[in-house]
Amino acid sequence: MKARIRKLGVWIEETHEEAGQQISPPTRKAVAAAVIENPFAGRYVEDLSDLMDIGEELGALLGEKCVAALGIRADQAQSYGKAALVGENGELEHAAAILHPKLGAPLRKAVEKGAALVPSSKKRGGMGQDLDIPLGHKDAAFVRSHFDGVEIRFNDAPRANEIVVAVAVTDSGRPLPRVGGLKADEIVGTDGLR
Repeated sequence: MKARIRKLGVWIEETHEEAGQQISPPTRKAVAAAVIENPFAGRYVEDLSDLMDIGEELGALLGEKCVAALGIRADQAQSYGKAALVGENGELEHAAAILHPKLGAPLRKAVEKGAALVPSSKKRGGMGQDLDIPLGHKDAAFVRSHFDGVEIRFNDAPRANEIVVAVAVTDSGRPLPRVGGLKADEIVGTDGLR
């Protein structure tokens, strides 16, 4: 089953100043999100494989849109995250089916590698609901400078029978990181942790 997409949105967030300090180059986050029809809204379905296939399709589409929006090569992506917001006639399990079994592999391809787990969140809400997308370094989960998040919303989604699916990619960590831990230039990148 292919996703029935009503709307796509792409956002770029740049931070040029933090705590009175100039950030140069600015930290940048891109989010690409799709508003899709939920084929299982309003009814219980045991087999959610159609949603898993939609997740695979959207992982590629949204990941590629984020990298393109940042204007970087895939290998220059530093962190990523994913999230889904289910309309009132859907289940949280519908979000899980999209986000977990198949979305990660095409997203990793879009950002080249991605040894670390992709941070995720899922929630239920109505039109105009904010969606928080957690972020973590794509190759090493212990890089604290990249523990972050980004928030988006559509004013008219999700409708009761829709799901908002979002992917975020960055080309940097937080501005002015100073809580210690593994640094990005110390990554080994083989186990997804360090």
